[in-house]
Amino acid sequence: MKLATYCFVLTMLFTSCTKAQTNTKPNIVIIYADDMGYGDLNCQNPNSKIPTPNLDKLASEGMRFTDAHSSSGICSPSRFALLTGQYHWRRTHNIVNSFGGPMFKDSDVTLPQLLKTAGYETAAIGKWHLGWNWNFINKEPSGERTYWGKTHKTYLVKDIDWKAPLTGGPLDRGFDYYFGDGTINFPPYAWVENDKFVEAPNDFFEFNLFAREAKEIDWDSRPGPKVAGWDPYQVLPTLTKKTVSWIHNQKKEKPFFLYLALPSPHAPIIPNDEFDGKSEAGAYGDYMFQTDWIAGQVLKALKDKGFEENTIVIFSSDNGPEQFAFERAKKFDHYSMGDFRGLKRDLWEGGHHIPFIIKWPNNVEAGVVSDKLISQVDIMSTILDITKTTIPEKAAMDSQSFLPIILGDSEEKSTRTSTIHNTQRKRFAVRKGKWLFINYTTGDVSKMPDYYKELRGYKDFTTKGLLFDLDKDIEQRDNLYSKFPDVVKEMELLLKKELSRGYLN
Repeated sequence: MKLATYCFVLTMLFTSCTKAQTNTKPNIVIIYADDMGYGDLNCQNPNSKIPTPNLDKLASEGMRFTDAHSSSGICSPSRFALLTGQYHWRRTHNIVNSFGGPMFKDSDVTLPQLLKTAGYETAAIGKWHLGWNWNFINKEPSGERTYWGKTHKTYLVKDIDWKAPLTGGPLDRGFDYYFGDGTINFPPYAWVENDKFVEAPNDFFEFNLFAREAKEIDWDSRPGPKVAGWDPYQVLPTLTKKTVSWIHNQKKEKPFFLYLALPSPHAPIIPNDEFDGKSEAGAYGDYMFQTDWIAGQVLKALKDKGFEENTIVIFSSDNGPEQFAFERAKKFDHYSMGDFRGLKRDLWEGGHHIPFIIKWPNNVEAGVVSDKLISQVDIMSTILDITKTTIPEKAAMDSQSFLPIILGDSEEKSTRTSTIHNTQRKRFAVRKGKWLFINYTTGDVSKMPDYYKELRGYKDFTTKGLLFDLDKDIEQRDNLYSKFPDVVKEMELLLKKELSRGYLN
């Protein structure tokens, strides 16, 4: 073989091998916290009593949004909205309860399903909380337990076939792999891997009677089947190890999508012992610190495996903080909701105004803070835009790509101008530009205690609806409903138009 020909062959072989080993599509990792408030992220709360060094670093290396929102103020609906790119209120208003069926319809198109068509390996690890097709032996629960002052029908171990495959879960929604405990405070208390229980439940958990105490507030864990010796304190460590292991098992030549849905800092507040005293906001603060540490372990695994430069990382939370945030503010001077009014479940900003960070090396400028309005329903269109994946005509109907924003497009042609929030039937918060309209006399769902109203100087309102100028009044103190009837009418028409496109009454 001549030297020139030999060199040419070597060059072609090298080029071929390089292409085979290089993944041109970015990996995608979503870290989804549970009940984390906007003010729990240290870098956006100057009065924070909780260190979040890993998330602060992530923000310094990417773009942090200060006007990002979840679809709902509670768990399951926000997860549904994120994975389908449509407002939850077109399908549901409620969470999936213990042993509830799938929130999805088979006709739904999800983000992982479409990424699979684009060649992605997909995984969900952690909290699912979107329902399964349970293999009931007895369709009606054969047990009863009394808690919260009421008697509840309760499934016993004998009521379910634990060996039969679970359908309707992550594997039927586009994920190649799943590992998790479903929901940390709902039965069954057991690990599920893919579509099977790692160990079948063989014992029964009585309401709030785990062997070890929660470190702050009482347990809020429903009774039901469990694996003997189930220890909730092992949930976060186990999920962390599984996530790191899964990342290390990925190959550079195949892009991957990881949806890590953490069950923290949702109650029960159970930081592991090594995190005790890491904050100045009690056990919740320590639990939040542990949540940040887990995010750090994920980022470290990406770096150790050589994925960091080609991975998009999105961090956010499903809704605002739980009602215990009121007492935390009084006791520790830490405001999990930041400067926003209200918290989880509420139509107030504190219910759905959530932390949101995106890092994409060499594409998203580091350390940028954006005040553009985005919603978690937009994640789907944005990722599919980045990966050049076609969206079917009726899929992701509410999703708008914010790719131009993160790429610094000065024209910002795709900037969202409005969004609609909801937790309870028929109650909506409508955002357009600077205006926030609530079609009800209050944004409360979680009752705000009088001591907190006094602490913050909040007052109740008497008009049948509410209107706020968020450019001037992010705390929603000055109700302008009676002063701007034309704006109210415009917002009512916007809501009516959106509801006409599909709404579960």
